[in-house]
Amino acid sequence: MLTERIEFRPEADTEVFSAVAAAPAVFLLRGEDANSEPYIGKTANLRRRLQRLLSPPEERTKRLNLRDRVRWIEYTPTGSDFESGFALYRALRAAFPKTYANRLRLRFAPLVKLHLENEFPRASITTRLGRITGKRIPGKNVYYGPFASRVAAEKFLNDALDFFKMRRCAEDLHPDPKFPGCVYSEMKMCLAPCFRGCTDDEYRAEVARVEDFLDSRGESLKRQLAAERDDASAKMEFEAAAALHARLDKLAPVVQQLPEFVRRIDQAHAVMVQRSRQAESVALFRVDAGAITGPLEFPISGGEHTKSQSLSQSMEARIQAALATFPACQPASATERMEHLAILKRWCNRGSRAGEIFFADAKGELPMRRLVRGIGRVYKGEAPEASETMPPTFPA
Repeated sequence: MLTERIEFRPEADTEVFSAVAAAPAVFLLRGEDANSEPYIGKTANLRRRLQRLLSPPEERTKRLNLRDRVRWIEYTPTGSDFESGFALYRALRAAFPKTYANRLRLRFAPLVKLHLENEFPRASITTRLGRITGKRIPGKNVYYGPFASRVAAEKFLNDALDFFKMRRCAEDLHPDPKFPGCVYSEMKMCLAPCFRGCTDDEYRAEVARVEDFLDSRGESLKRQLAAERDDASAKMEFEAAAALHARLDKLAPVVQQLPEFVRRIDQAHAVMVQRSRQAESVALFRVDAGAITGPLEFPISGGEHTKSQSLSQSMEARIQAALATFPACQPASATERMEHLAILKRWCNRGSRAGEIFFADAKGELPMRRLVRGIGRVYKGEAPEASETMPPTFPA
């Protein structure tokens, strides 16, 4: 898992300390017994951390000292805090398969779940992800996220469902015309399949509208309302046009609740750009349906290349060639994918996150020009593009 390994001998500690770089890394300290529990951590300065842990102990101090217990030092240099965190996750997962989640304080990301397997589909908030196959299977549940918190996910879902008439009850329905219904059916905010207030086809059509809304991050409903408003205006039906315009105004803050990284999980494909541990390079991470793989070291021939259109096009070709050799991550379980989503959520919601992420569109095509410019900014240590905004914050 870790790429470098050196033997630690207390009588030659100076040589060992000089052999490692004073740079960020994830490291593992292991004793003579290979079955003993290792010490794993990440640091911004590997040499300084090893000197603190393995130098001769000072008198009258309670500082942890492992000098007499360590025989092997394993480590992987890293170029960014995200890379350090992801490498630490993989190292802990391999060394402590039963306790690594608690050691990392991993909290699964809240998701919006569309229960399409139910006879009368509904939506809910969950932190449990079903198995992702990479392809849409008719009738299977779909998931959207990751949201910053459960409060944020619930607020978005409740506000979004106000524009539709899909049911909000959680029970499995057994439609009965004698059933009195609920407050949402009384307020005409639900098609009321519970007492056959609609046909099955009408309800499926409404569910399809909700799915289109979530898939398009609100764009489908915006286009529909705008077209209906313009049609009403053309027909001189100004009151109807004004009402539709008011609904568009009400929709705007709902859509704004969605940061860029909240996507349909099985279609969430992206490339993340981070600083690299290697000179003249950046590190690329690939995200496929929420699963992360990387880093892939991508060399930069020169910062000035992003300023020329012809050279920018050649950079696009180089990026596409590199990504073609970058295999997608195939998690062994849904739990592993949920852990990757938790790591991605943690990075996306940091107040001062480093690096940038670029999502593919509905056709799976990456915004190559934006990606080229983003690589240039990360390489130079510049701030992200001005159009990117931080997501709204909600209490956890």
